[in-house]
Amino acid sequence: MYRKELEELKNWKTSASRKPLIIKGARQTGKTWLMKEFGKTAYENAAYVNFESSPVMRQVFNLDFDITRILNAIRIETGVEPIAGKTLIILDEIQDAPKALTSLKYFAENTPDQHVVAAGSLLGVLLAKGASFPVGKVSFMSLDPVSFHEFLIAIGQQVLADTISKMDWPLITAYREKYIDFLKQYYFVGGMPEVVYQYASNKDLEEVRSLQQFILNAYEQDFAKHAPADIIPRIRMVWNGIPAQLARENKKFIYGQLKHGARAKEFEMALLWLYDCGLIYKVNQVTKPAIPLKACEDSGAFKLYMLDTGLLAALAGLDAQSLLEGNRLFEEFKGALTEQYVLQQLVAQKQGEVYYWSPQNARMEIDFMIQARKNVIPIEVKAAENLHAKSLRVFCKKYQPILAIRTSLSDYRKEDWMINVPLYAAGTFYNMENQ
Repeated sequence: MYRKELEELKNWKTSASRKPLIIKGARQTGKTWLMKEFGKTAYENAAYVNFESSPVMRQVFNLDFDITRILNAIRIETGVEPIAGKTLIILDEIQDAPKALTSLKYFAENTPDQHVVAAGSLLGVLLAKGASFPVGKVSFMSLDPVSFHEFLIAIGQQVLADTISKMDWPLITAYREKYIDFLKQYYFVGGMPEVVYQYASNKDLEEVRSLQQFILNAYEQDFAKHAPADIIPRIRMVWNGIPAQLARENKKFIYGQLKHGARAKEFEMALLWLYDCGLIYKVNQVTKPAIPLKACEDSGAFKLYMLDTGLLAALAGLDAQSLLEGNRLFEEFKGALTEQYVLQQLVAQKQGEVYYWSPQNARMEIDFMIQARKNVIPIEVKAAENLHAKSLRVFCKKYQPILAIRTSLSDYRKEDWMINVPLYAAGTFYNMENQ
């Protein structure tokens, strides 16, 4: 399977300022596969250590930070000689060995020629607890679900994926029905790597849903196993309540919808735990489109999305029949799947945080707001055929942005005040300034 992060890893390998690398991401996003694939394709060999399944190696790292002794233990455990520059050392599920996280500082200082990558599904929770962290001694990379671009490649549609990347709009328009069909498949299948791989292999939608339910159940087990006991019920309420929150016309997260009379303080730790695990995206409100957007955010007003559109569809109980009913899938529970999809494509670009705009004491809203270079770009998401974008028009009239985007199932069209970009080209938004 193609993941663009493999290119990032190759750049990391050859970087003169290379440091030990930590890959962050939710469980089941493919971190282990990515590290092993990188070791297999870019090195002579890889020394793989999994702290979850190796109590011996947990003990090795707990003793001290003697890197020579640690390298000897890795050699014994894996049967691989850690040769600097030729061997990739992989430390997986590092959250189960907090001292191993600290040891990355000593790898950086004492053996900088050793190539070390680490990952952990619950690493964000560990860091939030204040684990001893090697500040300035490591690099980070995030791994999110498979994007629509990567999905097209996985199902054998490399040329269609490349055509979108080139933004060849006449050719894209000529094949719009193909793109729409594959986009509907992506809405249902989503971007969890194992699900995508199985779908690409056999096109079995029942197996897709079975795998998605397995992943959802695994997350539920993580709640019970790793979260503080007193917030587990609230974690489940937040998690299972996301589809209902997104089904509302105004998708701003409302605590009172989880439980009558609920307040932020009661649920903030549960929400933070899900966020630290990488299981949810939190899109904060900005009340004005100024640079930097971060300075204008209101963290008390936000929308919550799941990490993957396929999992959202599974949790909401959408069945495969929805794929056959025209464009119904794009409009399901008030376009929530479409907003989820667009957000995923924005996150996959790794260009910075995504926000939404709503002025104080007003009912208008711009679905997403991004910062590209020195410009703020408003993005209006339209799932239905009704393309009237009143909020976007009002926003543009007031703030006159350099670029405004409406995304829908309609073809590419450039107007004086905005550009309509097809939903299946959502991965191009950060490159639209040159259009």
